[in-house]
Amino acid sequence: MDCTPPMTERRVLDLPGRGRVVVRDAPGPPGAPTLFLVHGVTLTAALNWGGIVERLGRHYRVVLVDQRGHGEGLPAAGFRLEDCAYDMAAIAAELGIDQVVAVGYSMGGQIAQLLWRRHPHLIRGLVLCSTARNVSGSPWEQSASLMMPGLVAAAMWMPATVAMRADVIGSALLESECSPAHRRWALSEMRRTSLVTALSAMQAVAEFSSHSWIGSVDVPTAVVVTRHDRIVPARRQWKLARALPDATVVELDGGHDVFLHSPVRFGAAVESACAAVCADLTAPTAKSA
Repeated sequence: MDCTPPMTERRVLDLPGRGRVVVRDAPGPPGAPTLFLVHGVTLTAALNWGGIVERLGRHYRVVLVDQRGHGEGLPAAGFRLEDCAYDMAAIAAELGIDQVVAVGYSMGGQIAQLLWRRHPHLIRGLVLCSTARNVSGSPWEQSASLMMPGLVAAAMWMPATVAMRADVIGSALLESECSPAHRRWALSEMRRTSLVTALSAMQAVAEFSSHSWIGSVDVPTAVVVTRHDRIVPARRQWKLARALPDATVVELDGGHDVFLHSPVRFGAAVESACAAVCADLTAPTAKSA
């Protein structure tokens, strides 16, 4: 399968003090709002978003990039969600983009939240997909979170583990609905990220919480809820939606890998959410895709 998102121009940017990064840019109609698509942990931009770029590109300028340590992303000596947010802001500045709608999936939704928190002047709106305010609320989740630093440290010092790739854990995201061809391609994209980076990113996700400040978001927002998600349960996604002032909610039948096996339905849900945000809707709405 071709992993290059359709309709995109490949651009290599030198970010001052950060390094070289590959950006995919679909120009869209003249004067169209700009979407920054932010992918999830163990994924790449092509894997997470490639199936819907053409659809979104009919109405928006679409910019996507691999996050630190993932695919063609910047080097990741350590992994911090704040660094990813600053990377996205630096890319916007390099491209001469003044405002964006940040569209984040799972971990990317946390990065999008941080983009608003750290760079409010840049964010025109937020579309948060399959994500939450935090993922460490239950006792089991808290215990797993406490174990992550030790697990990451051990992985960094074990030669056999250093050579392993993110598909070792990323494969758990793939549901039985995936065809063999989709699964093979997804795992090949995941292998472009090291296991150490994936574990570090998972640690950053586990440590993230916007609980104390997400209610102060002052831009239009939409939340895409994946109803059958076993990675980020729908109840957590709904808590995020209810915490946001006047968020539009778009519900989608599917699990955490719906972007892979059902790109048409996924694209329809994301497009609906983006349309709501860009129209500056102020009343929460429930839809089905």
